[in-house]
Amino acid sequence: MDAELTALATAGATALVQQMVTDGWGNVRDRVVVLFSRGRDEEAVAGELEESRAELVAARNDDDEDAAADVQASWRSRLRRTLRDDPEAAAELRALLAELGPPPTPPATSIVHNTISGSVTNGAAVQAHTVEGSVTIGDTRSAGEPRRGG
Repeated sequence: MDAELTALATAGATALVQQMVTDGWGNVRDRVVVLFSRGRDEEAVAGELEESRAELVAARNDDDEDAAADVQASWRSRLRRTLRDDPEAAAELRALLAELGPPPTPPATSIVHNTISGSVTNGAAVQAHTVEGSVTIGDTRSAGEPRRGG
């Protein structure tokens, strides 16, 4: 199996096990049932998922990291087989992982500190972080043109 599908199966198993102990498990379980039940009984797949969830909850309650790792390894193996046997499953799993992933982070904001020293005797001093469009600084009159309003 190629490395990309192996990585996808690993990411899928990790996300699945993480979701098993969240409030949103019911929705995720339903999506995973569809992914795994191709040609199989959906109730059987749902039962297997719930059995794994119960094992995981018990393992976490007992601080049994090995048992929790076993649950994840079991689903990673099943995902690998599913991805190998059904190429369309990869797209479904990628879509599910995208939905389960963290929300996109907003762009970072920057803080700018401008300092000016000295004096400006004739003209202007301009400080700016971001300037868009055209900017005119100073007197734009032609030589000899009178000032308006003044």
